[in-house]
Amino acid sequence: MKLSIVIPVLNEADGIESFLTSLQPLRRQGHELIVADGGSVDGTAQRAAPLVDHLVRSLPGRARQMNTAATRATGDIILFLHADSQLPEHCAERIFSGLKNTAKRWGRFDIKLSGDRFMFRVVEWLMNARSRWSGVSTGDQGLFLERSLFDSIGGFPAIPLMEDIAICNRLKQASAPLCLAASIVTSSRRWEKHGIWRTIWLMWRLRFAYWRGADPADLARIYYPNSAHG
Repeated sequence: MKLSIVIPVLNEADGIESFLTSLQPLRRQGHELIVADGGSVDGTAQRAAPLVDHLVRSLPGRARQMNTAATRATGDIILFLHADSQLPEHCAERIFSGLKNTAKRWGRFDIKLSGDRFMFRVVEWLMNARSRWSGVSTGDQGLFLERSLFDSIGGFPAIPLMEDIAICNRLKQASAPLCLAASIVTSSRRWEKHGIWRTIWLMWRLRFAYWRGADPADLARIYYPNSAHG
């Protein structure tokens, strides 16, 4: 089986080469990397191009970028990965064997934040427990699914925020998620920059507002102030 890894990026030049270099063993195993650039102005696309199988360009917005990139995917399974994350060892084998053995059609990894502070361990535990209870994955957890399932549900909803929650709600109609205990390590930079408690409050406030029916465009303006996202 073949894995297509789709990576949405926007102005990630500082770390994109080291990130993609870490994924080259997967390319050598026959899997493919697809970077979806949302209009970077810092040279991200130029640095990424030699290290991927496909570089696609689109207007900014993770849902839009990932949907555009997925049209180039040739793998049996698509894995959507953020550019500040690190996959666990043997990730492809974990995905393939897990889906086959459980007859599930999609899933995600547990999450581990990169920071050393004890509070990050608490946040990780809460995020992973909430995901198992709700059947909803955040984008940081490395959502993966059958290519055929992605096509059948029409991809990510065309919204500027909460696209991960929205697609999971659609995917749950096909099967429960495969919740792999192996952890993706994702950057804690946003938490460190804005403060742990402030970030927790923001995340929960936005999720609650979305659940209450708030317009994702309004929520995106709060989450991405002064940004090209959306």
